[in-house]
Amino acid sequence: MGIRVIKTALAALAAIYTAVYFDLSPPLSAGILAILGVEVTRMKGLKSSLVRFVAAVLGLFLASILFETLGFHIWAVSLFILVTFPLLARFQLKDGIVTSSVIVFHIFDHGEVTTALIRNEIMLLLAGLGWATIINLIYMPTEEKRLAAMRSETERLFGEIFRQMAHTLRDPAHVWDGNELLEAHKAIDHGIFRAAVSRENRFGRGERYWEVYFLMRKYQLDSIQQMLVLLAFVYESVPQGEQIAELLESLMDDVKSDVYEGKVEERLTALENEFRSMDLPQTRKEFEVRASLFQLCRELERYLATAKRSKRKKSHVRDSKAIQ
Repeated sequence: MGIRVIKTALAALAAIYTAVYFDLSPPLSAGILAILGVEVTRMKGLKSSLVRFVAAVLGLFLASILFETLGFHIWAVSLFILVTFPLLARFQLKDGIVTSSVIVFHIFDHGEVTTALIRNEIMLLLAGLGWATIINLIYMPTEEKRLAAMRSETERLFGEIFRQMAHTLRDPAHVWDGNELLEAHKAIDHGIFRAAVSRENRFGRGERYWEVYFLMRKYQLDSIQQMLVLLAFVYESVPQGEQIAELLESLMDDVKSDVYEGKVEERLTALENEFRSMDLPQTRKEFEVRASLFQLCRELERYLATAKRSKRKKSHVRDSKAIQ
């Protein structure tokens, strides 16, 4: 049983008892409105309740005019739908269509529009949507543990991808199914979604640490995919490939580091300078392999540049949370 189900049950119960206490009719409608108003985040819940309330009041106003003018006929309900639903959608109130319909059908069932009836419907809205909002604001489960677990899983997958790439550089005949790449995509996309949920539960307060972290990983995964494309052209083992493999193995540990130290970047720069000082390739095959390795180094630079922009430097994060 999820926390949202429990919250929905509590909101519906409180709304129905409130409607009974204030002698609203029918009290069960307050429970229906409460069920409609419970959402997955505080921000979404607050916006949802406001939209539903405004839509219901607008629908109540239009229905009262239509029914009083044309009479309480079934075809008048259809006319109400034809007029009101497009209007609500135009003013970004389409989430309140169902709530508005619940209230309007009460008016139609009653057969007349009176001040007491209007008051009753407004009170039902306040009871149902009010309790839904209160329950939403009181408690939302924290996302920190889940996000931390997603970070660990993403870093594990990145490390395994780098290990497989290093293995391929040493042994071009090595076959890898690439499953970790697909899993990394899923973990990052889920992390971005959960980070957005976490921010909405804080009403945008605090650092956007998790959003920055998973967006960084998304950009880095794009670089990794480009490296894998280039790796496919390395069809024989060469000394330069061994050196790059050692860099990739260093990233297996660095990917879990809390700070950007720049050691891999320094080694990569030195390696590229060494490549430039080497003798030119003697065969076409050697030229193609070395060209692919050089481009792979450039893509590795892009990967490191993303981390360098997104995380804090070693001297700035002694006692604060940082991003790798």
